[in-house]
Amino acid sequence: MIIEERDFVPVILGNDINAYSMARAFYEAYQIKSIVMGKYPSGPNCNSKIIEYYANKNLDKTEVFIQVLNRLAKKFAGKRLLLLGCGDNYVEQIIKNRALLKDNILTPYVEESLMETLITKESFYQMCDQEHLEYPQTFIYTREMGNDFTLPFGFPVILKPSNGINYWQNGFASQKKVYKLDNRQDLQTVIKQIYQAGYQDKLIIQDFIPGDDSNMRALNSFSGKDKKVRLVSLGHVLLEEHTPHGLGNAAVIINEYNEELALKVKGFLESIGYVGFASFDMKYDPRDGKIKILEMNLRQGRGSYYVTGAGYNLAKYVADEYLFDKSIPFEIVKSEVLWTAIPLSVAFMVIKDKDCRNNMKRLIKSKRVVNPLFLKGDMGFKRAKFLYRSQLSHFYKFAKY
Repeated sequence: MIIEERDFVPVILGNDINAYSMARAFYEAYQIKSIVMGKYPSGPNCNSKIIEYYANKNLDKTEVFIQVLNRLAKKFAGKRLLLLGCGDNYVEQIIKNRALLKDNILTPYVEESLMETLITKESFYQMCDQEHLEYPQTFIYTREMGNDFTLPFGFPVILKPSNGINYWQNGFASQKKVYKLDNRQDLQTVIKQIYQAGYQDKLIIQDFIPGDDSNMRALNSFSGKDKKVRLVSLGHVLLEEHTPHGLGNAAVIINEYNEELALKVKGFLESIGYVGFASFDMKYDPRDGKIKILEMNLRQGRGSYYVTGAGYNLAKYVADEYLFDKSIPFEIVKSEVLWTAIPLSVAFMVIKDKDCRNNMKRLIKSKRVVNPLFLKGDMGFKRAKFLYRSQLSHFYKFAKY
């Protein structure tokens, strides 16, 4: 594999498919190695030939976070470090502490005040109201309500935290990213579990939008330093993971073109003065034919390589903007790729929709398929062993859940 020296180093925080996808994007654009940092010495980024991987179990602690990054900045004093977070907790750490990081560390993120507004779902939905973006009918629950509340819609409902970062800091055995609940008793039981675990903030209870995984959408965008949107790409999620901790994570995506929705999101981002990557989880509501926003993340999405794989390299967008001062014209992605994080045989085993299956077969036939973890030339024995074991586990997971 050809690796070149550059005057910049991508520094990526995380150790999942998102982190590897961004490292792969930088390698494909610039033949450069990325430094990837995570908490544990395992995962898809370990033993990669395109990555220098560092594990520190305390990386999510503020003092360690600052110390580790400043030490790295000193080591590469003659280079610029482009810092990207691949998890919400890392993005929050970057934004809150960037004033304490050395000057050669570049951070393509919004200001802290805007972050605080966007990461709390209650205030995010208020912003959606102002910009006329659709989202499911919503009820804001506070702990003081106890069991004394009336929902303006019926069951089933979706329950999720307003503050995702605080939620995951207070884990418990049956914890899920989101809950689909079919009755009042189950709703009250889960609410009690969440607060007993130590969660401090409000909860979001939403009207459940009917339909299976294939009604889901994933939208990724990039905004420049001038707060103008450069790129919008919509993905049609055909299948999500079904494990308790994996709920909401896309497993199979195909690009989808929707100019009206793309321009709506562009208008929203530019109206709030957004910069950097953003990703939106959405769902198509067959009752009124609208695609509704479920949540927004202040980073590229976990499955965002469907954008790079379609020919719009995300690493190039952020590098051109923050390293090379190039302004790329606005584009809505039209080209297609079949992105998968699981074996295709598992996907066909689970996905039943005829149109979805036909689209998958069409893209497979034209060789427009990518699993971002499998890069030619980056399959040493230890990494290959990890990847194949991980891929095989999906047969068991989808059979069980």
